[in-house]
Amino acid sequence: MLIDSHAHLDSFEDLEAVLARARDENISTILAIGIGEGPETMHQALAIAKSHTGVPAIFASVGIHPQEAHQATPEALADLARLAADPKVIAIGEIGLDYYHFDNPDIPTQQAAFISQLKIANDLRKPILIHCRTSELARPDAKAKYGDADAWEDLLSILSTHWPTSNQGIMHCFSGSVDHAARSVEAGFYLSFAGNLTYPKSDEIRQAAQKAPENRILVETDSPFLAPIPYRGQRNEPALVTHTASLLANLRGLTTEALAELTTNNFHRLFPTTMR
Repeated sequence: MLIDSHAHLDSFEDLEAVLARARDENISTILAIGIGEGPETMHQALAIAKSHTGVPAIFASVGIHPQEAHQATPEALADLARLAADPKVIAIGEIGLDYYHFDNPDIPTQQAAFISQLKIANDLRKPILIHCRTSELARPDAKAKYGDADAWEDLLSILSTHWPTSNQGIMHCFSGSVDHAARSVEAGFYLSFAGNLTYPKSDEIRQAAQKAPENRILVETDSPFLAPIPYRGQRNEPALVTHTASLLANLRGLTTEALAELTTNNFHRLFPTTMR
């Protein structure tokens, strides 16, 4: 049985069919990400988790994405804290920094929203789901806007100040370097690998996946985005996490069954309330 540690289930109009296909592929659990289209709809993942019964089990997160950081008003943050107190909400996220798109909020706005949500997560003793995307590969207009700022360096610096090492979380859709991976693990994080692990130019991500400690790796889809090869360019969904898991198993010299058991145990260690 596999676990999809990051899926935007509120994006699917045909959700029941999507869940049926996930069940057919032995996906036991899905973490539904509660960012919606902004704070006003971040409750949707929790609504799905609370209304769904059976397999796959569904749990939820809640958070304000860095692209929506300008909407992290006191009222929105209070709503987030209220939703996060629900037992079905097992994490805060996805939150973090994104210096990739020109239209994203400026750096101080993103960092303030991130720090505010770290405080909520710390108060509630819930793990966090990190989104980190730097401007290194961004379009020229975004590079001009964010300059020499490095989202990874800023993120790790903020975590070192505002997130106790005894707390944990997930570096979702890990896309950093081997060094970023090592520093993330040292800071108490798990690394979750998505469909981009299978892409031809993702050599550095694959190196990080090979070297990461076995007790800190997870798999995800980030669906409906980042469909793995051979479905790249199509809509992604939880059933396709098997392709990412298969490649990760091969990279680490494991059978697919062993990789499934390993990542499932890791997920339940991070989120013990999800164990049946």
